[in-house]
Amino acid sequence: MKILALFFLGLVQGLTEFLPVSSSGHLVLFSKIFGIEESLFVSIILHVATLLSILVVFRKDVWQMIRHPFSKETMMIVVATIPTCVICLLLMPIIKMSFSGALLPICFFASAILLLTSEKVSKRSSQKDFSHKSAFLIGVAQGFAVFPGVSRSGTTISAGLLCGNKKEDVTKFSFLMSIPIILLSLLMEIFEIVVGGQAINVSVAGLCLAFVTAFVTGVLAIKMMIRLTKDSNLKYFGFYLILIAVVSLFVL
Repeated sequence: MKILALFFLGLVQGLTEFLPVSSSGHLVLFSKIFGIEESLFVSIILHVATLLSILVVFRKDVWQMIRHPFSKETMMIVVATIPTCVICLLLMPIIKMSFSGALLPICFFASAILLLTSEKVSKRSSQKDFSHKSAFLIGVAQGFAVFPGVSRSGTTISAGLLCGNKKEDVTKFSFLMSIPIILLSLLMEIFEIVVGGQAINVSVAGLCLAFVTAFVTGVLAIKMMIRLTKDSNLKYFGFYLILIAVVSLFVL
């Protein structure tokens, strides 16, 4: 894989992993547009980079959860992760098929509708404190966000808003709850490489560039998303997803 292609994949992964527009959907779409060959090993490296982005930005929160594994915040993450894992395991055959891109326009459009609806509902509903019930429902939403085109951050934030929670609380929780899911996906990808015995033929320099690019843009995207949830709303991302859904109709 060429250095320029790796840089581009790192840029796309870092930006779209945390903005509510679906990183997997964009990677599938742009791979089709530019004819970039997908690589499981590259995917692992990019996931490590974005995981590091979260750990750096939320290092204080992560450290507190490590120090207090049975705190309310930590247990909220556990409550959210369980339904996500169950749903992913049940839907695994369909999930693997979806990476062909056949469902991409539908998934992009569904994400757009969800963002627009949740933003509208959140302005009308009274905000309440975060609860275990909210964490569970957000975890269920995250389980269905593994399909390319369905934004994980967008779906989880929207689910939290529909539960009546504060946008700032939901956004922070959305990022923190992604840590165990990214770790689990990493383990699955590593397992597939080991079992499948896949050959790794990637430029080391390009891989390093992709990693740094994904990490830096990931940090910027997280901070941007936190700021946007305070000062703006999600409807603009919804409009963008409608546009990208239309584009994907003509590409795939």
